[in-house]
Amino acid sequence: MAITHIESEISGLVWRLEVKPGDRVEADQVLIILESMKMEIPVQAPCAGMVKELRVNEGEAVSEGQVLVVLA
Repeated sequence: MAITHIESEISGLVWRLEVKPGDRVEADQVLIILESMKMEIPVQAPCAGMVKELRVNEGEAVSEGQVLVVLA
């Protein structure tokens, strides 16, 4: 089973978590919505899998390149 780390492409705030650990997701499904400069930026799954870990919480500030979600 391949592990996929999904990183933030921007710095911003975690506005909303759309999934929780244990959820099965499809490719291109929105996992997290980030907020940066008053814009909502969706973070999508690059492939189908299961959410193994969420490494952030709603309201948390994130940096570019930070791992947000681990899929298995």
